[in-house]
Amino acid sequence: MTPKALKAIEKHFGQLTDPRVDRTKEHKLVDIIAIALCAVICGAENWVDI
Repeated sequence: MTPKALKAIEKHFGQLTDPRVDRTKEHKLVDIIAIALCAVICGAENWVDI
């Protein structure tokens, strides 16, 4: 993914509140969203596909 695309994703989704407990956060929420978006674009239909 290009840096421009990553910045666009962060711009649109960076303001979301992360509902996870702090001690369980291994990855940034925006990174998880970016991975999920890429997976859906590639045909993923559920979390197992991702």
